[in-house]
Amino acid sequence: MNNFSEKIISWYKQNKRDLPWRNTQDPYLIWLSEIILQQTRVDQGMEYYLKFAGAFPTVKHLAKADNEKVMKMWQGLGYYSRARNLHATSKIVSEKYKGSFPENYQNILGLKGVGEYTAAAIASFAFNKPHAVVDGNVYRLLSRVFGIETPIDSTQGKKEFNTLANELIDKKNPGLHNQSIMEFGSMQCKPASPDCSVCPLNSMCFAYSKKCVSELPVKSKKTKVRNRYFNYIVLRNKSSVALNKRGEKDIWNNLYDFPLIESTKELTEEQFLKSADWRSFMEPLPEYTVRSVSSNYKHTLSHQKIYARFWEIECNRSFEKLLPESAIIIPKQKVQDYAIPRLIDKYLKDRPL
Repeated sequence: MNNFSEKIISWYKQNKRDLPWRNTQDPYLIWLSEIILQQTRVDQGMEYYLKFAGAFPTVKHLAKADNEKVMKMWQGLGYYSRARNLHATSKIVSEKYKGSFPENYQNILGLKGVGEYTAAAIASFAFNKPHAVVDGNVYRLLSRVFGIETPIDSTQGKKEFNTLANELIDKKNPGLHNQSIMEFGSMQCKPASPDCSVCPLNSMCFAYSKKCVSELPVKSKKTKVRNRYFNYIVLRNKSSVALNKRGEKDIWNNLYDFPLIESTKELTEEQFLKSADWRSFMEPLPEYTVRSVSSNYKHTLSHQKIYARFWEIECNRSFEKLLPESAIIIPKQKVQDYAIPRLIDKYLKDRPL
């Protein structure tokens, strides 16, 4: 453990990226960046951070914002529960804490959408509190340098890495240490083919000396991926189109897509048009034309693969009777005013209404 923190801090000062959230100790902006960067690359998250920070310069501005606006601004980032939690937490901080983020780690941890890593990041970056961040980059770096083979996705592994990270942290400069260890793991100790020959930690690195860099860290569980088959019904007439607001307990909660028939397997056009679900859905509307059927769109989420086809239906009469309560009818040119999943956005770019 000798000089670990000193070496990564020295490396960081020479190699760090100039990122806007590193040039502030405002806990609101730090929290905003951390929520955006969950499950998101820095180069993609930068645009969203600047957009949100510009539109909502303080947590009170965000708290007062319309939920639809927040969701629309988040569009394209995915993992939309982050946006819902972001908005909910802004209201908690604005009301319960009078617009000032709590400094206590446990109070920060109690905010909606804030886990141990994010709480440690805010506490150390904004308030210089000695709480170690432990994310994927830190798991990888510590497992390689110290030869830890305990699976990072096990309860024992999480405790072991968290304990070690807190032992290593520079108590006088915890914010700088945390920035350094995260950046080092991201840029130097990369997941695949890191350049260990120039690494300042190579003299103390277990994985480098044992030639097992690619084998660490260890993960015990494989994520089960579920296949889903979406058949979107794009109901439209000369001026209007139907959208469906998605409900809770599924992906894309509160976002808008089209009325949907989900099947258990991929269906041919003939199979779909003969299906009971299709007949039941379209029965109230005798006058319609199937204008086109899209090719398959594949959309990958962390635990799901979605295979979607879009059935463009031109209606000669009103189609309100077809729609569930969650659906709305809007002018076609207004579709992009609503928060929609990336899959729907891609389809609309390919096939403008």
